[in-house]
Amino acid sequence: MDRLLEIAERIRRCARCRLHETRRLAVPGEGRAEKGVMIVGEAPGEKEDEEGRPFVGPAGKLLTAILARHGVDRGRDVFITNVVKCRPPGNREPLEDEIAACTPYLVEQIAAVRPRLIIALGVHSARTLMGLAGRKIAKIADVRGKCFEVRIGAVDTTLCVTYHPAAALYNPKLRGALEEDLARFIGGGGGLLKYM
Repeated sequence: MDRLLEIAERIRRCARCRLHETRRLAVPGEGRAEKGVMIVGEAPGEKEDEEGRPFVGPAGKLLTAILARHGVDRGRDVFITNVVKCRPPGNREPLEDEIAACTPYLVEQIAAVRPRLIIALGVHSARTLMGLAGRKIAKIADVRGKCFEVRIGAVDTTLCVTYHPAAALYNPKLRGALEEDLARFIGGGGGLLKYM
């Protein structure tokens, strides 16, 4: 069985934290890993919990549209997942112990994909991934729009950080920054294409 599929099956059966008690479906992630690019969000929302797929609600539609504008097919060109694999009740922010329970799965997914580029969407994703690389951040504004050469487990990769699309939906002032960051990370020969 494909490594990512095996990890996904374990995520679907996972009971490591309280979130398994309220979820409908766990959301392991999806997409092709051949391009070596990962996008990592924070946690599933209501639509994701219903479908078992990442970024299918309003924030996902915004992300998909931005990717498409830059010639990136989310199903073909990237592997998309979240730090936390089950929806926190009421779409609240994930708690530290919930993040800690899911982090080993994320590390395994990174090892399976061996991404040359990881795009962290949102503060929890940025903190978790930077933490795995041995770096700490206080707030997303400190790292937003920046890329870092990091090592996560045995994988050397480039980690780029931006706002979560949900934040851009709630605060339109952030939308321009999100679009600008993603355009730089994935657009043209200097972005995602150089990692493929």
